[in-house]
Amino acid sequence: MTILDDLRWRGLLADCTDLPALTERLNQGPVTLYCGFDPTADSLHVGNLVPLLALRRFQLLGHHPIALAGGATGMVGDPSGKSAERNLQTTEQVNHNIACVRTQLTKFLDFEVASNPARLVNNHDWTAPVSILDFLRDVGKHISINTMVAKDSVRSRMEDREAGISFTEFSYMLLQGFDFYHLRQAFNCELQIGATDQWGNITVGTELTRKKLGATVWGLVFPLLTKSDGSKYGKTATGTVWLDPQRTSPYRFYQFFVNADDADVVKLLKTLTFLPPEEISALEQEVRTNPGPRLAQKTLAREMTSLVHGPERLAGALKASEVLFGGSLDGLTAEDFQDVIAEAPTKELDRAKLAGAGTALLELLVHCGLCPSKGQARKDIEGGGIYVNNVRVGEVARALSLDDVRFGQYLLLRKGKRTYTVLRTGS
Repeated sequence: MTILDDLRWRGLLADCTDLPALTERLNQGPVTLYCGFDPTADSLHVGNLVPLLALRRFQLLGHHPIALAGGATGMVGDPSGKSAERNLQTTEQVNHNIACVRTQLTKFLDFEVASNPARLVNNHDWTAPVSILDFLRDVGKHISINTMVAKDSVRSRMEDREAGISFTEFSYMLLQGFDFYHLRQAFNCELQIGATDQWGNITVGTELTRKKLGATVWGLVFPLLTKSDGSKYGKTATGTVWLDPQRTSPYRFYQFFVNADDADVVKLLKTLTFLPPEEISALEQEVRTNPGPRLAQKTLAREMTSLVHGPERLAGALKASEVLFGGSLDGLTAEDFQDVIAEAPTKELDRAKLAGAGTALLELLVHCGLCPSKGQARKDIEGGGIYVNNVRVGEVARALSLDDVRFGQYLLLRKGKRTYTVLRTGS
């Protein structure tokens, strides 16, 4: 299966500047291609995965990928898909974000393989030395205002008379076009990829390169990652799903994909995983005939969490999930226990109360709010509905002491199947 066959089967081939010519070129041998990632935050997010993983798909089939960190374009801001002007970032913010994004990019591409190692570049390196006069003469001269105004990203903003678009953001597509031109000269880069919202920017690059170098280059775009209802994928009620584990924990990342709708999961398996077609087709059949066990969603969540965070953090996310469904705390790391804490209310407890013989469980159940009174707490224990660190308590007279503390300062109390509270004692 060729790279274009694979992209087509996965629903990732939305448009191309000249698909027959690109097909012919790819049949002749490997190409160098690039995709840009602007450092608008200190982490990439789920929405960045489609083009990032596409670079990886190309590399696995022998092509030469370039990941571009937008140190220059990030200072300006891409108007694509935005209804209002972005707030400009400081140089310090951009540099910090680039350093963070660089680390994430290296997790998905192989920079050490001998045959076709990936490259990581920063467009600030070739943009900053160019004066404004040189840029206007050497780049702006070749792209007409008519072409720029016709782009969706610009036209939609110009139609909004209140918001409008600044010259800064209007010039963004020229900067991105300059990137393609430079990479064609420096690395013989022939293909730029991105999501459909980048189509206007990409075609400016193909036009500029053709006019200045007389060279043929191509642009190829993928559909935006959306849910079946048309909304953007990668957002939750609590915000964006990030690739940085400090922003979105591996447990929450795993749960995000486990909770994918049946209507979306097959598309996500195709666009985000490297599973072969026959395995995805088998999971698609499971969704149709036996959706209850959510095998497709669990497979998706395991594949994505392992890919983004590694097998060890996947194991931790699975263990945290087990704990929240009543599983043992044995084998859970302190880091993964933080995911459990994030899912449960936390109540402070004076550590001195656990010294010596400790404090009666009845009193602590009332203190943490799991039971409204000691009388109710007694009934809940007698009924077998109270658990300490996910171990059922059978003695009404049970007291909790420092011996019950886990991970230095925590007690996990549970009532029934899923009602948790964490007591934090301080270390």
